[in-house]
Parts: sequence; C-alpha cells; structure tokens
Amino acid sequence: MKALIKLIWVEFKLYMRQPQAAFFALVFPLLLLLMFGSIYGNKPTPFFGGHGMVDVSTPAYIAIIMGSTGFMSISIIVSTYRERGILRRFRATPLRPLAVIGSQVAVNFVVTLAGAIILVVGALLIYHMRFSGSVWAVLLGFTLSTLSFFAVGFVVASVSRTSRTAQIFAMVLYFPNIFLSGATVPKEIFPPAMRTISKALPMTHVVNLLQGLWLGNPWSKHLVEVGALAGLLVVGAFVSAKTFRWE
Repeated sequence: MKALIKLIWVEFKLYMRQPQAAFFALVFPLLLLLMFGSIYGNKPTPFFGGHGMVDVSTPAYIAIIMGSTGFMSISIIVSTYRERGILRRFRATPLRPLAVIGSQVAVNFVVTLAGAIILVVGALLIYHMRFSGSVWAVLLGFTLSTLSFFAVGFVVASVSRTSRTAQIFAMVLYFPNIFLSGATVPKEIFPPAMRTISKALPMTHVVNLLQGLWLGNPWSKHLVEVGALAGLLVVGAFVSAKTFRWE
C-alpha cells in the first residue's frame, strides 16, 4: 500500500507538469463558464425549464472535464509509457500491474474531481448557481460517468501502437463528444437530426444524467443513461483487459 501511495503521488506530480492536460481539466471548463455566463447570465428562463443557463451548464461542463481526463489523459499517458518502455520496466518491479493501472485511475479521478469543484465554486460565487439535487446522488453519477470514460481511455491506450496514434484517436473521440452532446452548446437548440445523432455519443448520456440529478430528478428518470454508462464501463474494462499490452 505504501508503494502504491508513493506511485500515485509521483504520477500526480507528473500530471501537473503537463500544462496542456492541467489546462483542459482545471481551467478550460471554467473559462467556458465565465464566457457564456457573462453573455447570458443566470436568470431563470422557460427555455431551460425555469432554470438559468449556468444552472444547467455547470453539470454539462463537468462532462467536459471527464472527457479530458478519460479520453485524452489516460489514453495518451499510458500509450506513452508503453512506447518509452516504462510499462515494461514497471513489470520488473514488485509493483503489481493493477497498482500501475490503479495509480492512473486514482490520479485522473482526483484531477477530475478537483476540476469539478473549481467549476462549481466559480459558478456559486460568480453567478449564484442553484442546485436542487442530492449531493450524494450527483457524486454517485459523477463516479459512474468518470469511470466509464476511463474505461474508454484504457481501450484507446490498449489498441494504439504509439502515443501519436492514441492522441489522434483521443481527439476524434473528445471533440465530437463535447460539441454534439450538449456539453458546450445546449441540446435545446439542436435540430431534430442532430439530437438523434447525439444520442449515440457517450457524453450525451453523461450530460443528461448529471443535469437531471443536479436539478433534482430521481434515478428512475435516467435508467437509460445509467444503463448506457454502466454498459460502457463493463465493456470498456473487458476489452482493455483483453487487449492491453505492456510492451
């Protein structure tokens, strides 16, 4: 356990030395909040069901953080470690493979949670964001969503031969998801055809689940989203376990 904690701490310091990764996880969603919040404010409107723009956008922006750490960071870091022979050297140490994988999950989960907290604090202090749900329900939905994205990240890392390939795959996943899921642009303005396409994206289910729980909806209204994300987690974990390569 002591070795695992040390590894997590080292990985966390390495993560924070990557300015691009830290920017997209900790700064970029807050910049979106400030930009759109300064344009639209947070006045309740029928367009958002009696809620303000910031009220419904904050949980959506949290999904962007999950995509940054899950689709981008995990896939690129793990594939880079393989390409440079770091994973192979890890296998020669007393550390078990699950410790190496667990350290990546732990570090990226903490970063995702930190980014979400920074975003929520900013929304509360600047725009007086309203929250109508249960903190524990949102935290549970947050955990399920984050782990499902991490599973996808490990799949990308497993099938990518190089870090450059992983980066391409990650961007192909990340950018369509953040723009077509309602994470950046509200789904309410999408044409019907675009809404149909968005239903096939995993981030759409995350946005729907987090927004619903954020506004006080019961879990029974989001069984489709929970099923989709749980299935993504199970399938992603299974595929990455079968295809993961240490060298």
